[in-house]
Amino acid sequence: MGNYLDNRNKPSEIDLDHSFDMFSRNAHPVIGMAREFFKLEASGGVMLVIAAVLALIVANTPLYELYDFVLNDVNFTIGFMGPNDGGPFLDKSVLHWINDGLMAIFFFLVGLEIKREVMRGELASKEKALLPIVMAIGGVALPSLIYYVVNMGEGGLSHGWAVPAATDIAFSLGILALLGSRAPVSLKITLTAIAIIDDLMAILIIAFFYSGGMATTPLMIAGVAVLGLFALNQKKVVTTAPYVLVGFVLWVALLKSGMHPTIGGVLTAFAIPLSCPRRPWLTPVETLEHALHPWVSYMILPLFAFANAGVSFAGMGLHSFGELVTLGIIAGLFIGKQVGIFLPLFIAVKAGWAKLPQGANWGQTYGMAVLCGVGFTMSLFIGELAFDEHEVQSSVRLGVLTGSLISAFIGYAIIRFSARHK
Repeated sequence: MGNYLDNRNKPSEIDLDHSFDMFSRNAHPVIGMAREFFKLEASGGVMLVIAAVLALIVANTPLYELYDFVLNDVNFTIGFMGPNDGGPFLDKSVLHWINDGLMAIFFFLVGLEIKREVMRGELASKEKALLPIVMAIGGVALPSLIYYVVNMGEGGLSHGWAVPAATDIAFSLGILALLGSRAPVSLKITLTAIAIIDDLMAILIIAFFYSGGMATTPLMIAGVAVLGLFALNQKKVVTTAPYVLVGFVLWVALLKSGMHPTIGGVLTAFAIPLSCPRRPWLTPVETLEHALHPWVSYMILPLFAFANAGVSFAGMGLHSFGELVTLGIIAGLFIGKQVGIFLPLFIAVKAGWAKLPQGANWGQTYGMAVLCGVGFTMSLFIGELAFDEHEVQSSVRLGVLTGSLISAFIGYAIIRFSARHK
């Protein structure tokens, strides 16, 4: 800062750029935050693609045995107990530590984003929130219905109905970023609002439909932890350390109770204050968002993708795409998502209840709806919860990868073509 002040009378291109950046952040904080957020999500999407491609390569080389061994047969243990004490406190494979542990941090970040959007963002008013909520509901309900219809009566395969229900915000925003000015900022904001709402619905689905049998004592401890988070919030505690500590207790209790522990990350995030009444410059939610985004985008999500996207193509052929699980997921992501999201918007605009995103035409808006079929992270996560069988897991991964890629390429092409003929 001293050097900057010393050189204030010697303007250069770098100084002017830096000054403009500082001005945009200070005078227009929402624009500055949005720009940083979209840049980070775009680069995070690239990291996801690289991790998924590496997983596919490893899964189809002699390295697959090592890959599978490290993920499923290597365990990490917390706590030491004697043989008569029921075993160690926590004993999980590497894959479970990634999916149950690191992904709780991802869900914590999702919870922070949801709270910010609801309190002061695009979902802060009924007028702003109503249309994205209706679009997101359609984008969850129709893909789930399509999958269920394709797989109903097939010996438990319909249990994966929620796999094609969620949009991957990192991938989809990354694709919009590649389009540059051809994708108006309003499209990115609309897509973000839809993705955040369907993430919230996916969290509720996981809590109610993909949790195991409940153990009473850990569930009671989890309840006490939730009350502790509520008490911290009511006392206006703005230091984040107490929330993280109680949140860790909540995560362990949920893990032991049978509910999926990642829900603890969301509940912890909801308890953290958005701001401090006495010190309005303190913004715990936004500070944590900025601190966690690089770790989630560049480490946790790519690691999750690498651990879960490894599909061995041995023995697969065109017939594999006809497997009902794979077919249901592809149809749900590519057809269900775009119709479920675009149809409510089309009806609302034609009826005069809403307008197209500012600066976007019908083609660009439809392309955005197609991009919402990029499910990847959350779809793989729900698929891992829904099915234990290795063969079904492979079908899930093939369906998620195929449906997401089709949605990505076609959505990109539609927006690019529509912008050229705008």
